[in-house]
Amino acid sequence: MGQKVLVIGSGAREHTIAYTLLKSPSVDEVTVAPGNPGMLKDGIRTTQLSQSNHAALIDFVKNNGYDWVFVGPEVPLIEGIVDDFAAAGIKAFGPSKAAAQIEGSKDFAKQLMDRHNIPTAQYKTFSDLALAQEYVHEHGAPIVIKADGLAAGKGVTVAMDEHTAQRALEDIFIDHRFGSAGTKVVIEDFLDGQEFSLMSFVNGTDFWPMPISQDHKRAHDGDEGPNTGGMGAYSPVPQIPQSVIDEAIEKIVRPTVEGMAEEGTPFTGILYAGLIATADGPKVIEFNARFGDPETEVVLPKLTSDLGAGISAILDGETPEFTWDESNATLGVVIASNGYPENVIKGARVPEIEVDEDSHVYYAGVTSNDKGGLIANSGRVLLVETSAPDIKSAQDKIYAIIDKLELRGLFYRHDIGFKALNA
Repeated sequence: MGQKVLVIGSGAREHTIAYTLLKSPSVDEVTVAPGNPGMLKDGIRTTQLSQSNHAALIDFVKNNGYDWVFVGPEVPLIEGIVDDFAAAGIKAFGPSKAAAQIEGSKDFAKQLMDRHNIPTAQYKTFSDLALAQEYVHEHGAPIVIKADGLAAGKGVTVAMDEHTAQRALEDIFIDHRFGSAGTKVVIEDFLDGQEFSLMSFVNGTDFWPMPISQDHKRAHDGDEGPNTGGMGAYSPVPQIPQSVIDEAIEKIVRPTVEGMAEEGTPFTGILYAGLIATADGPKVIEFNARFGDPETEVVLPKLTSDLGAGISAILDGETPEFTWDESNATLGVVIASNGYPENVIKGARVPEIEVDEDSHVYYAGVTSNDKGGLIANSGRVLLVETSAPDIKSAQDKIYAIIDKLELRGLFYRHDIGFKALNA
């Protein structure tokens, strides 16, 4: 008998995790709570349980004989869901509440990096608007302003002039745009270079890095417009040399997981390192305590081993095996509702998208109408992913699929992967 697994979350990241688990020989059944109706196309089950109702999720796991749980999003992790599962005798893959602070508090992450000499931008933390304003005025631009807590990927302003920086501080402290996430602000030096995402499976001081990817954060072509949760991604990132990746693993990932273990907050789960390749080597922009979205949608399709068996091994304290197809390129493009990320206009009809066996559609913000069709009900609606011999052919292939769709009320970027081609 294969395993029964519950995945928590509802987005394209969780769709990808569930789809990859379902393809694993060791796994028979995958349910996502709450999931979305687009997942049903892949034979994934869903159950209408909120990811914040820990007690109901614990009951559901116990009453339905799930072997273990995979926690997708950051909010339940930071709220301590893994600790709650552990207390109920349930195996869950993800960091404890204490370890999830690496994402839950920018200040916690910065102090950890300070103590362990992990390369990152110089920074200062403020909980007082006037002091923060004075610091920005003295420091000048470019400068980076970050709300300390969770802000769904939208709490960071890379300010190229002082006016933008001061406006971002007012947003956080006066308009309380990010609620309690903005009671503290971290102000960092601007770092110049190519960004990349390095995710690893982690169990205490042991870790298994995945292939790197690059996410496109800005809403519009040519990296214009506001920051979003991500408009597309691709892997590999040919403009980042292997030597930089190796240095990031040894000087960033290793000391981070060893430092957390040493300080009594050992990390188990997915550690996401958002990095930048500067002239002085790779540096940390941010850490996340879970898979990145949309990076997951281009990284997991490269996995050639059994994801279920790998995670199961980690949960049982054994050594997992993770193998990857490093020969192909993967590329994914997000289709979003008009107005995303600021003033999302919901309700667009989501067309049927035909793909071949080397491509897939991962659904995020969708609901179904009474005719069983899908309707957009959030900012990011879905991601179309493909695999091809190189980035240029992956790009050609994906846009051949998307450009012929009739999209009303939806938009996408036409240049995902352009940095790889222009590097």
